[in-house]
Amino acid sequence: MNFGGIEEEEFSSFASARVLILPVSYEGTVSYGTGTGAGAMAIVNASRNMELYEDETDSEVYKVGIHTLPEFKPQATPEAMMNSLYDYTKNLLEAEKFICMLGGEHSVSAPIIHAHSEQFHNLSVLQIDAHADLRDAYDGTPHSHASIMARVVKDLRIPSVQVGIRSISADEARLIDSGLPTKIFWAKDIVGRTDWIDEAVDSLTENVYLTIDIDGLDPSLVPTTGTPEPGGLGWYETLALIKKIAEKKRIVGMDLVEYSYVENYDSPAFLCAKLVYKSLAYIFVNESPKVVGKS
Repeated sequence: MNFGGIEEEEFSSFASARVLILPVSYEGTVSYGTGTGAGAMAIVNASRNMELYEDETDSEVYKVGIHTLPEFKPQATPEAMMNSLYDYTKNLLEAEKFICMLGGEHSVSAPIIHAHSEQFHNLSVLQIDAHADLRDAYDGTPHSHASIMARVVKDLRIPSVQVGIRSISADEARLIDSGLPTKIFWAKDIVGRTDWIDEAVDSLTENVYLTIDIDGLDPSLVPTTGTPEPGGLGWYETLALIKKIAEKKRIVGMDLVEYSYVENYDSPAFLCAKLVYKSLAYIFVNESPKVVGKS
């Protein structure tokens, strides 16, 4: 069950891998649809059916080394889950690996971003999402999937760019208006276009953590997510954004969350796997071997 179905030890062992895939099986605070707890391993499973040649970059990015870590299991409480995941991530970063976390609900991104902020100076966050996730707490916990960006921009004061947002609460609207260090690109203003991408990328700092809530994409592409909102991003504008970030900034870590597994419905999991692999191809384009030599 290595991501990509990579069998060769030289490309899949922990010691030789540049990239660590971290599956986090957690849906401890979900408030609508379920299935995110099984999402991470479903994405890993789907990834075994991908072509490992990435045609856009003419590369085989898996040859930088991709190792899949053991499934990170839920802890007794949301607080215990976040603390444990933070400690685990800190240890992984000391090994100088690139971490790609697969969720799981979005709450699990917060401790991973926290650990990255202590490892990398001048860090900002690019969030692809339908929801602002700026509630201070939800359903009685500050560690909710609806509060992850509150932990990032309010508590940690990490500057952020939020892309594809199309659902917020009144309290979140007031909080945004109060001057949080975040810039929002509303879905209604950007869907179907790419002329906003340079502005979004230029609003980021040197080092970027990329967090992709898959509900940022339109539900016609991924209907199996906890809270599907109509009117989301398309496949190609999402790729164009990630590619531009990788070209102009340094992406130091990433995650993809909120995919909900549904039995016998595999195409959304495959999309998630493909999105992760293409993102890695953009990030490691200068380190990956070329196949036919085109740029």
